[in-house]
Amino acid sequence: MALPKSVTLCECWARDGLQSIPQVIPTDQKIEMINRFIAAGVHKLEVTSFSHPKLLPQFADCVEVLRSIQRQPGVSYVVLMPNEKGFARFEACQKEGYGADEIILMISSSEAHNLVNFRLGHDDAKRVHAGIMKRAGNLGVKIIGCPGTVYGCPIAGDVPMECVIDITRFYLEHGAQTIMLGDTTGSANPISVRERVGELQALFPDAEFIAHFHDTRGNGIVNSIAALELGLRYVDTSLGAIGGQPATKARKYQEGFTGNTSTEDLVCLLDAPTEAESAIRDSAPHGVQFSSSLSGSLFQTILFWPAELPGLADRFTQLQGCIVPDGAIWAVMPKKKYAPQRGVAFTWEQMQAAGLSTDLVDNKVASVTEQDYATRFVIRKERRMNYDKST
Repeated sequence: MALPKSVTLCECWARDGLQSIPQVIPTDQKIEMINRFIAAGVHKLEVTSFSHPKLLPQFADCVEVLRSIQRQPGVSYVVLMPNEKGFARFEACQKEGYGADEIILMISSSEAHNLVNFRLGHDDAKRVHAGIMKRAGNLGVKIIGCPGTVYGCPIAGDVPMECVIDITRFYLEHGAQTIMLGDTTGSANPISVRERVGELQALFPDAEFIAHFHDTRGNGIVNSIAALELGLRYVDTSLGAIGGQPATKARKYQEGFTGNTSTEDLVCLLDAPTEAESAIRDSAPHGVQFSSSLSGSLFQTILFWPAELPGLADRFTQLQGCIVPDGAIWAVMPKKKYAPQRGVAFTWEQMQAAGLSTDLVDNKVASVTEQDYATRFVIRKERRMNYDKST
């Protein structure tokens, strides 16, 4: 199965990651890390939780964090909302102009787990969340509804699919824009992902699902790929793979490492060549060099044709028919003054001014002619990631 052309990673380090850390991280360090994520090009990130400060001291500074972090257009700021009291505090922040774009509401599909985690049965949890969603909608805040323990419960064992469907339907009927499928304690495997996500997609074809996996059994990456192959476009990850059961001093219900899927590992995996790049690599003549880089929030592969390699136009005919993704550019340098840093990037429309001419037929390379230039052919991948060089 093919991966989607566009994938959005939500960086969960500052919320789902830190909630498992018993040592309270200084507020200024949290703010600095969040600002670094934003500067690196992250377009969606969890920033804090409105859990009760006595229960989770890690987030006693949630208001200060929201007030102090940098705000950038195009970035979605997400917070966890556990209950009505937490929402009242968030509501004040939102009205003062430093709230969030989305809130996460979670009901464990396993009622036994929900009783331990939130001290509410399903009916009571739905009543509370329905009220919060109505108030959030009045503020223009988007809802991420999360059925937790989708793939299994450490307390009750197997979770009936009917319970997962019930919680999913509840959130969608009350206005949730997206549904986060929580693998709360890392019970999922690729087979159960295909089965359960596939069934939910069939029942709710218009729903937008988020893949959220923990790495308890080392399956976070493969489960994320399985979800992406089903067409999901949103995945939650955490830098350094930290995360897990909240550090509330309650009895641990899951042994072993319970961190989230690693951001850096999934990014590296998704940086594999596209089909177009693979075709170009396979058909390029000897002497052509390749490199990969992160630039402008898009993964790139650079095909560099050395100036001393003769017959560029003839050799380039081998590449005819290769698909060129939207946004591809040419970088052209004079032969005698060749240096990568002196290259000038040109769009297709600017090719004539660069001394090269090319024709595109149905977005494929048709032909190219060479004058006195060395050429780098840069393919910007269609899979857009929210990271750049500083990641």
